[in-house]
Amino acid sequence: MVSRETAPRSAPAVPTAADLAAGVPSLHDETTPLARAAEHSVLARQDAAARPAADRPDATRVIVVANQKGGVGKTTTSVNIAAALAQLGQRVLLIDLDPQGNASTALNVGHARGTAGTYDVLVDGASVSSVEQQCPDLALLRVVPATIDLAGAEIELVSIEGRERRLREAILDHPRVGTAASVGEERYDYVLVDCPPSLGLLTLNALVAGAEMLIPIQAEYYALEGLGQLLETVRMVHEHLNPELVVSTILITMYDARTRLAAGVAQEVREHFGPQVLRTAIPRSVRVSEAPSYGQSVMTYDPGSPGALSYLGAAKEIVERGAPA
Repeated sequence: MVSRETAPRSAPAVPTAADLAAGVPSLHDETTPLARAAEHSVLARQDAAARPAADRPDATRVIVVANQKGGVGKTTTSVNIAAALAQLGQRVLLIDLDPQGNASTALNVGHARGTAGTYDVLVDGASVSSVEQQCPDLALLRVVPATIDLAGAEIELVSIEGRERRLREAILDHPRVGTAASVGEERYDYVLVDCPPSLGLLTLNALVAGAEMLIPIQAEYYALEGLGQLLETVRMVHEHLNPELVVSTILITMYDARTRLAAGVAQEVREHFGPQVLRTAIPRSVRVSEAPSYGQSVMTYDPGSPGALSYLGAAKEIVERGAPA
């Protein structure tokens, strides 16, 4: 039996996240898993803050993120690529063109009904610069929010002349969109447009506005279903409305390396699209799914998670590849 007088054994000291941030050395084997996770998170955030800036493009790159199939990670990709580019020292504008406003929610930007946003740009002719908002977590990222008002925009645009060019004209009129020679150091390096999961007039506006298209493809059985229709739409837009538009980037999302199915889909996508497919694939990640509920991208919510590191790798590839010739 253990005597009541026996002195209690002192518990090992466990550093808090605040201690770690202040530079208190790790206690290694004596820490709990929770403390090690906290240490990992703090170090990842410090690394993100100290990350060197990538080379900026000579002119603003306008990239449309689209796939009419829902649930492929389109908005998640838009938000996290935009955040990753900002962490790489790029000046980024994200335009939320989905009436659900999920990209606005994920970046903690106000988009209540009546908030000025993409609806005002498309229907009322407001300037993009007058409706964009600063992302609270990233100094180099600004957002044009989408409100539920945008749901009726397609009907209202039908009677407007040049309705498919409204977004293109608004982006080109922005004082921070252009070349280094014409705009200067304050120019946007990237304008990303998050499209709704459909091929309606909103998505058509985005395709006419962009020079590049990024297509997220889910690593599952139905991934390529409907992709032919999307590519046919892109071809028609290229021929008749926007000869600059090219599919520059394919990103495999929700990749589960444990399954043969995911590997098979990824192989098929790479064989079909070749160099357009990024080397980086985005894994299934609880952290990526959790982040929007906290009004953050995964890049700021948990910068050391596999999902954040994968999106960072994808963003680096986009920067290194440069704009299509």
